Amino acid sequence: MALCAAPVLAINDTALDSIYNQFTIDEVEVTARRREEPVIPVQKLEGARLEGLSTQSVADAARYFSGVQLKDYGGVGGMKTIDVRSMGSHHLGVFYDGIEIGNAQNGTVDLGKFSMDNIEELSLYNGQKSEIFQPAKDYGSAGTLYIKTRRPKFSSDKSYNVHVTMKAGTFGLANPSILYEQRLTDNIHLSANAEYTYANGRYHFRYRKVFPDGTVAWDTTAVRQNGDVQAGRGEVGIFGYLPEGKWHVKGYFYASEKGIPGAIVNNVWKNSQRQWDRNAFVQGNFTKTFVRGYDFQFNAKYSNDWMRYLNPDTTLMYLDNVFTQQEVYLSMAHRVAICGGQAVNNKLRRTDINWDISVSADYQWNYLQANLANFVYPERSTVLAAVATQFYWQYFKAQASVLGTFVFDKIHQPSQTMPTASKQRPQFTPAVFVSYQPYLPEQLYLRAFYKRIFRMPTFNDLYYTDVGNIALLPEYTTQYDGGIQYDKTWSQGTFRMVSLKADGYFNQVKNKIVAIPKGNGQYRWQMMNLGYVEIRGCDVNLSTTLHCGKEVFLTVAGTYTYQKAQDFTDPEEITYGGQIAYIPWHSCSATANLMWKGLCVNYAFIYVGERYTNSANIPVNHLQPWYTHDMSISYEFPLKTGQRLHFAVEINNLLNQQYEVILNYPMPGINGKGIVKIII
Repeated sequence: MALCAAPVLAINDTALDSIYNQFTIDEVEVTARRREEPVIPVQKLEGARLEGLSTQSVADAARYFSGVQLKDYGGVGGMKTIDVRSMGSHHLGVFYDGIEIGNAQNGTVDLGKFSMDNIEELSLYNGQKSEIFQPAKDYGSAGTLYIKTRRPKFSSDKSYNVHVTMKAGTFGLANPSILYEQRLTDNIHLSANAEYTYANGRYHFRYRKVFPDGTVAWDTTAVRQNGDVQAGRGEVGIFGYLPEGKWHVKGYFYASEKGIPGAIVNNVWKNSQRQWDRNAFVQGNFTKTFVRGYDFQFNAKYSNDWMRYLNPDTTLMYLDNVFTQQEVYLSMAHRVAICGGQAVNNKLRRTDINWDISVSADYQWNYLQANLANFVYPERSTVLAAVATQFYWQYFKAQASVLGTFVFDKIHQPSQTMPTASKQRPQFTPAVFVSYQPYLPEQLYLRAFYKRIFRMPTFNDLYYTDVGNIALLPEYTTQYDGGIQYDKTWSQGTFRMVSLKADGYFNQVKNKIVAIPKGNGQYRWQMMNLGYVEIRGCDVNLSTTLHCGKEVFLTVAGTYTYQKAQDFTDPEEITYGGQIAYIPWHSCSATANLMWKGLCVNYAFIYVGERYTNSANIPVNHLQPWYTHDMSISYEFPLKTGQRLHFAVEINNLLNQQYEVILNYPMPGINGKGIVKIII
């Protein structure tokens, strides 16, 4: 470009003479590091498809992933957790902007607390993330859900963005939010987001009970009570860009008060339990390539979680418990390229080889306080060290890792039942992932993986007063997976993209931690290692994009899951060989997204087949299948002042299906909301 501009910038005799002279230079090859395709594919929801789903929280959106079962206790403020491939919610790691959300007290993350207002992408991995340059924590779960929030982006003529949103709907929902982004310098950006949610949680439902002989025990309509919620969330982030690197620091605060509607049993239609939560954390990330072939990453986090649970009903048991958790997390990761295949003129040679090695080490400290009688105030220090390698050769890809976990527990007020801290021996767990692409132009992939991992008993499992068992062993999972993926894209014609993914898997869960009656009284329980579960299943994902006319695009996606999850704990029990609680044999989902200029029409369908509430698969424990249809319509148009105005209407459970995800927790019927957003 400079040579071509020279005659224009300085027209003189010398320059004119040079135009007629010929120069020969050596051939130039433009090279870059080979693109790293994932060994194990990821399920993603992002962009227009994510925004078009009729969802209030992250848990609602995660339902559309294959292999996922949602445990929803009903209502806007009801607890929501997900279970991936029937291994239990404890085995799912949830990561917020690359750092795990911890809960040492009970090991589960309530995804209902995380709004979709500032979420840019959701990603679900089975096994682990297909990347070796990551913290050791990322290797430590049987499955991982990554929540990626919006990172500021600016057009060339703007230094700030403002989004003001108001959502209102059934159940008394009022949900205002604001997002402000500012370009501080060319390389430093600020983002601030705040949101408030209020809902009375009252909705009509039909409650019907039928005995196994077909006679109707009762059939009535009622209004769900004590499901109100008030919640506020605030986030502030600073994002920086470096030469071959980036960093960010984020602060997060969430506070809520909500009623716990409880189960409808013994003709009790209203409960009075309440819960207050305050969650706060500060976390940061620094990533940089210092020299060619060496990358470094550092992560840090401090979190403080406070929770109060009140049960004023003295006919059951009066409780007013307060729990405070603290966590400190530090991580360093290094990646070294032993050798790297090069892409020459945007083409890969069959002889290209990529071989990387990564080493990461994490430290995590957890401490739990409670106002329980005889509470022992547990403290846990965890050291994780991972060594991983990644190898690409021709069309073959492989990753392997070994994670070492070292746990040190101690208690600050020993009791008679817990005189010493739990002693856990070091654990070393491997994982191997392979992928082969036999036909490069057709983008066909064959893949498989093996992974062994475990979860530590939680503080509640080990130390909860009169229930915990200090002798508990870790709960192990072993995963085997084999699958196929086919992708095809077209630049012209009606079909623009087709993607098919299919996986078969076999999982084992050993030393499963379960609660059993303690002594002769059925009202006293203790945690024990007694369970063993085998899971066989398959996941199928199909998606396609069609160009239906000028500026009209239709994207259709569907998932199907089959799971046979059997309890093989005790051959003498009726539960032996039965499908485990709340896992359907068949489930599926479908979504459609139609876009034309500023108009977007979305449809979503979810089906969950028959299940049982207990591993004893007898008629009294049977639950009927359920399904829902959701629709949304949105339109965005520019204003004369340069801003944009976005309108949306969502209708959920369009056919007013009456169903329960969890027994005795009725879900809402038809409901909806309207959304107005101003983008400045």
